[in-house]
Amino acid sequence: MTRLSERSVHVGLFFVVVVPLVVAVVALHHDRWYPVLDLAMTEVRVRQVGGGDTPLIGLPGRIGDLPDQGSHPGPLSFWLLAPAYRLFGSSPWALEVGTVVIHMVVVAIALWVGRRLAGRTGMVLVAVVLAVAMRGYGTLLLVQPWNPYLPLLAWLLVLFATWAVFAGDHRWLLAVTVAGSLCAQTHVPYLLLAGASFFAAAAVVAVRAVRGDDDTRHAGIRTLGLSAVVGVALWLPPIVQELQGGDGNISRLVRYFRSPPESPIGARAGMRLLARHLNVVDAFGGLVHGDQRFMYVGLDDQSSVTQGVVVAFLWLAAAVASFTVLRSTKLRALHAVIALTLVLSLASMARIFGFTWYYLTLWAWGITALVIVAVCWTAISLVGLARREWRPAMRQGAVAVALVTLVASTVMFTVDATNAEHAEADLGTQMGEMVAPTYGAVIERTGAATGEDGRYLVQGSDAHFFGSQVFGFINELDRRGLDVGGERYFTVPNTPELTMPTDLATAEIHYATGAYIDRWREVPEAVEVASNDSRTADERARYARLRREALAGLRRDGLDDLVPMLDYNVFGLSTSDEISRDTRVATSLMLQIGTEAAVFVIPVGTRLPPL
Repeated sequence: MTRLSERSVHVGLFFVVVVPLVVAVVALHHDRWYPVLDLAMTEVRVRQVGGGDTPLIGLPGRIGDLPDQGSHPGPLSFWLLAPAYRLFGSSPWALEVGTVVIHMVVVAIALWVGRRLAGRTGMVLVAVVLAVAMRGYGTLLLVQPWNPYLPLLAWLLVLFATWAVFAGDHRWLLAVTVAGSLCAQTHVPYLLLAGASFFAAAAVVAVRAVRGDDDTRHAGIRTLGLSAVVGVALWLPPIVQELQGGDGNISRLVRYFRSPPESPIGARAGMRLLARHLNVVDAFGGLVHGDQRFMYVGLDDQSSVTQGVVVAFLWLAAAVASFTVLRSTKLRALHAVIALTLVLSLASMARIFGFTWYYLTLWAWGITALVIVAVCWTAISLVGLARREWRPAMRQGAVAVALVTLVASTVMFTVDATNAEHAEADLGTQMGEMVAPTYGAVIERTGAATGEDGRYLVQGSDAHFFGSQVFGFINELDRRGLDVGGERYFTVPNTPELTMPTDLATAEIHYATGAYIDRWREVPEAVEVASNDSRTADERARYARLRREALAGLRRDGLDDLVPMLDYNVFGLSTSDEISRDTRVATSLMLQIGTEAAVFVIPVGTRLPPL
């Protein structure tokens, strides 16, 4: 029987791994999507790429406070999304296509790393890790271009490429540079992880160059030089933004991390968090039942720490065995990468400020996947060392198990992908259904509107999601060609180009939700041009019951000062450290059900009367 070439295996594995993503993005094409909050901000910036307003920094983050909020370090994700975004029609769906294209490129390069590491076996190993990790993350995380999610597979590429460098192939330092820059620029938690991985890999190349012969030295110097040039080029945009004058984003980042607004969670909590992310049974074992397990386990602050501690000790024993008993350079290199990234993980997690959102540590599951590989590889090698006659059968058995895992993960993930959903689809749909009526009212000069040539300040009174839909509304009205923008206070999230000074606006468009709506309806100058309440009668009744339960919980706990938030800031209440678990559950369910929304056209400067 003819043996497949490495190239054929590479191509075949590529299509096997990416097919769920392709199925998901095709399935999503059938439903109109309206991005809100960060995803609306992302589309605005991707749309600006290539023009005079090309972004030079990343998306706004939880870095300081408005109006002087800091952003994530760089714009590389926007620049990489832009080609596919324009090619597929500059629509929100095209943004999802661009995300999948980035992941596909990452998968192709990661398989190439595996090919260089260990031929067909290396490619199968990489493919299995990718397929299992992708099912663990799920389509919701891998198809939307949100900045905590976009680098998830690129981070795996950083790990694979660093492993290759540690194993002796210095040329993969360039992949560490590019993929690491994408991760670090897109989401600031990767800054330490990717930066330290690059410098560790560069140090390994430098040491080999110093100790090697002339050919090794010259090759190492070329690799270091090329990686340095590419790295500097990729980081020029945020440097240029910093040097343009004023308070640059790099300065804001440095100031924030030097003087954080809250104390970090600390080493003890960091170790518990790391142990939760080493919980192989709940996270990886749960993939038999469904995808997105990594997100669900991350959301469960009661998930087992003990199981993670056991996995950590198993890995430590395997690492010691690989350096004292076994002689595989590649296995030792893998353990070295894991050791490095576990230390970095602990340092990163211990420095988390405030609420520990699940998305801040999603990258850790990629490291856990490599821990599983390293422990299994070490165990098989130890058995093979003791029973040499078993080696061929064990190798074949390991490859067979890997292939079965690959196929099973891909098939199950592909089935799940047929039911892929857009991010925050309910919020987006509600907001999107009011875009056309609002646009029509503006064109017809309803109320204070001055027609198509007017300039409109778009603001909001949001009782549920801190203005998430307002950012999406600005994006959609801008897409339709209206001259719109938010107030100066929101310049960082909206961008300067979508900021509308009050003295330049000819009218205001006000987006209101929940209890704010009736108050706006009492304002004589406010003309309601659109409204939407997609809740059923049963959902409205359930919402009222949950509100009563939350109200009772607040009063029981002596938190009467938080009661107004039940009507005017449900999200803020749900994340408060003061409320009890049952109150948090009730408010979270209220958020899931949603509330009414309405749009008003008002004269500039019109405000609600005080309560």
